[in-house]
Amino acid sequence: MSKDFDKYKAVVIGGSAGSFALVLKVLSNLDKQFSIPIIICMHRLKHVRSGLVESLRMKSKLPIIEPADKQKIEAGNVYLAPSNYHMFVEFDGTISLSIEELNNQSRPSIDYTLSSASVAFRDRCIGIILTGANKDGAKGLKDIADKKGFTIVQDPLTAEVDTMPKSALRLMTPDLILSPDGIIDFLNKLV
Repeated sequence: MSKDFDKYKAVVIGGSAGSFALVLKVLSNLDKQFSIPIIICMHRLKHVRSGLVESLRMKSKLPIIEPADKQKIEAGNVYLAPSNYHMFVEFDGTISLSIEELNNQSRPSIDYTLSSASVAFRDRCIGIILTGANKDGAKGLKDIADKKGFTIVQDPLTAEVDTMPKSALRLMTPDLILSPDGIIDFLNKLV
C-alpha cells in the first residue's frame, strides 16, 4: 500500500441491498475529524422520500447532506444521492442531479456516480463497492481504477447480498478486498 493517501479528494461509496446497515456502521465509526468528502449512492425506494437521511444523521459523526442540484462538495460532509435522482460529480466540485432513464434498473445509478467521480477526481478518488443485488457500480469502480484512483470491494463473504461485490470483482481487480470492519479501519487511517 504505497499510495499517498493525503492526496485523495473524495471517497465515493456505492451499495444496494443490505448496504444501509453497513453505511450506518461506517458513518457511526468514522473519526469525527474525517475531512475527505464522502459521496454515497445507495439504491433507494423512489416513492419514499424521507427517513433514510434522518436515520443516518442520528448515528453519523459527520453532517449528512441530501444535495441540491449544483451544490458544492465541501470537506467533512457526507453527500447522499436523493431518492429517484441520478447524482453526478462535476469538474467544478459540485453535484448535479438528473432524472434521466434508469440505469441497471436503478435511479440513482451507482455507475453514474462513481464514473463521474472518476472523471472529476481521477487519481484522487477512492471508490468503494458494498453489498448489493445487481451489477450496478462495477463499471463505475472500474472507471475509478482506470483513472488510477484507489478501489475497494467489500469481501463477498461478508456481504448480505454478494452480487454487487462479485460483479465488480469479475470486471476488475481492486486495490483491496475488505470486511466491513476493514473498510472502517482503512478510512480512519486517512484522518
